[in-house]
Amino acid sequence: KRSLDKLFNLHKFDAVFNLAARAGVRASLEHPELYQRTNVEGERNVLDCQVKHGVTKHVLASSSSLYAGCKMPFTEDLPVDHPQSPYAETKKAAELLALEAHRKHGIDVSVLRYFTVFGPAGRPDMAPFRFIKWIDEGTPITLFGDGHQARDFTYVDDIAMGTVLAMMPVGYEVINLGGGRNPTTLLQVIRIIERALGKKARISFQPASAADMKETHADVRKAKRLLGWSPAVSAEEGFKRTVAWHVEHHDLVKSIKV
Repeated sequence: KRSLDKLFNLHKFDAVFNLAARAGVRASLEHPELYQRTNVEGERNVLDCQVKHGVTKHVLASSSSLYAGCKMPFTEDLPVDHPQSPYAETKKAAELLALEAHRKHGIDVSVLRYFTVFGPAGRPDMAPFRFIKWIDEGTPITLFGDGHQARDFTYVDDIAMGTVLAMMPVGYEVINLGGGRNPTTLLQVIRIIERALGKKARISFQPASAADMKETHADVRKAKRLLGWSPAVSAEEGFKRTVAWHVEHHDLVKSIKV
């Protein structure tokens, strides 16, 4: 917190985007205390500094993981009271801290629930990066579940645009940023990657994790209404671009352990 306070003393901010978090559902089951410290205490520290230094706009990156058990497509007014992982619990707690800061101190808050962000230079612990790398190398894909679990994949450029637009004043609003189309199954993702690489995948099926959601599907009408935002890049086009990046940066990708 002292380091954050130094930053706020050195610079004058119009808004703060808290995109920092410890991510990953399965890893949160093993180290829940780390997720609590980073995702909850980190958000508290950022908000405390904003209040102290008079920075009145806050944008928080949240997660579609909160919608576990809800009816699809997910709308922002659904009750998200049954998180299935410590990761989801911490994202919910961060949202509540932001709401408290809005109510007590007038902080203007945009909470953005991201839906499975992917694209070039993506996180090595996520399926898109791993699948492309493994298929390219001829390594068997480790696939948890039967592959029919589906995600509302959202290309990183669309997420970046929606995040910047969220700096506008809204009061306190929770807003979905997702692909907004039919969810794509992991088996469909594998087929897209196979076509883009011209290589066949070998799949090692493993038991599904109870913490993983079966399917996600974003209703993005609120983002259109409030921010003028709609996703522009389809999942198939996004994966083609991501594969192209991997091919272009083959040596870098080869050196990364997943």
